[in-house]
Amino acid sequence: MDDPIAGDGQLLVEVKAAAVTFPDTLMLEDKYQYHPTPPYIPGGEAAGIVAAVGDGVSGWSVGDRVVGGFGTTGAYAELMSIPAAAARRLPDSVDFAVAAGLNYAYGTTLYALKHRASIQPGESLLVLGAGGALGVSAVEIGKLMGARVIAAASTEEKLDLCRERGADETINYATENLKDRAKELTNGRGVDVVYDAVGGDKAEQALRAIGWEGRFLVIGFAGGIPSIPLNLTLLKSCQIVGVFYGAMTARQPELNAEISSELIRLVASGELRPHVSARYPLERAGEALRSLTDRTAIGKVVITP
Repeated sequence: MDDPIAGDGQLLVEVKAAAVTFPDTLMLEDKYQYHPTPPYIPGGEAAGIVAAVGDGVSGWSVGDRVVGGFGTTGAYAELMSIPAAAARRLPDSVDFAVAAGLNYAYGTTLYALKHRASIQPGESLLVLGAGGALGVSAVEIGKLMGARVIAAASTEEKLDLCRERGADETINYATENLKDRAKELTNGRGVDVVYDAVGGDKAEQALRAIGWEGRFLVIGFAGGIPSIPLNLTLLKSCQIVGVFYGAMTARQPELNAEISSELIRLVASGELRPHVSARYPLERAGEALRSLTDRTAIGKVVITP
């Protein structure tokens, strides 16, 4: 494909790191909400250096450090065009690999925990799929917000990472009953907030482990789309809350800008230290994607052209 250019309102970015995300794998199978037309370049978020500035763009110069492109395609390449309006300036202290995917995982989580669940210090947070990029971000931000974090994943290797990133308790739902163990860890009270990036049969188990007036955050469906008995919401007087960060960024650009700026500030200050588990060169991008589809990836994966 031809090299991209900086069109009107765009920045051309020399890509230093691109996030590998679960939606990227869904797009390849045409199973995502957004359907790019082949041929296309995968990758929805990149960090790098401004290589050119398009017409109508102010405040940016060639050589500036930048992150952006969330929710688009084109990041798995040496050059990527991104909308300047959605670009964020990167301080020199923030590593490109750390910044790439910051909005996808940590933006989703900050939006979910702060703006959708209004989680409070001391509340319990059950994270499903805690070994993936989204799950690890929930462990880290949950701890930063003062929650008692219970990380649930399918292998001890993934749970080791969760403990390393601050999880207070862990559940291996390959060998333990998710509902029973979550209730046991909360002395029968049930958890205050569920962060569910898995769905499938784990969703109902987690909902049965929720406490009175709990909040169940619907993040994604890596394990399939579940059918939920709605009587459980009545019995618990709880809420099932959808979290569609990508749609929010278009509908509420001011909130999106607030979340992005807060994340960069937290990383630059050292309060938040996102974990990068694997870095692949561009020629091994297929392997990086396969690690997600095969569920062998632990934490955040990036491609570094």
